[in-house]
Amino acid sequence: MDKKEIKGVIEAVLFAAGDPVSLRDICNVLDMDQKEVLLIIKEMKDLYNFERSGLQLIEAEGHYQFSTRPEHYEYIQKLHSPQRKQGLSQAALETLAIIAYKQPITRAEVDSIRGVQSDTAISTLIEKKLIQEVDRLDTIGRPIVYGTTIDFLKYFGLSTVNELPEILEEQITYLDENTR
Repeated sequence: MDKKEIKGVIEAVLFAAGDPVSLRDICNVLDMDQKEVLLIIKEMKDLYNFERSGLQLIEAEGHYQFSTRPEHYEYIQKLHSPQRKQGLSQAALETLAIIAYKQPITRAEVDSIRGVQSDTAISTLIEKKLIQEVDRLDTIGRPIVYGTTIDFLKYFGLSTVNELPEILEEQITYLDENTR
């Protein structure tokens, strides 16, 4: 296959999937190694950006997906009157911030930091697919350990959690003192 055909296959796979597709899955479909595929994906991303295409190729933790450009939102909104999505409560936002910055973390650790129970907030975040169970501790009761999801990264426009804004040293100290 030539490079143009490979790009076409990648576009077709990402379009058909709708959801993010891992680099490994793209490589398996193409029967190519990751280094080659990454170079082609970079060329595609650069081309979409250079041509100011209505689509962009986004990456989140090694998964790729097509997305519309944020600057075209108002036009898309005119075509599709989106259902009003209910935002997150203050408790859910607090819980999400704690999980994002302190992950992996248990519900008890989140409760300790917040000073109140977080069951409802955690359920809401799981329902909205912003957090997920990533493990269970090998201790009494085998508590669930939570972390953020790819949907969290997409929602906040991040490629990895390392792109989260830094928090102030006083905030880190406060969080650390309250998780011991």
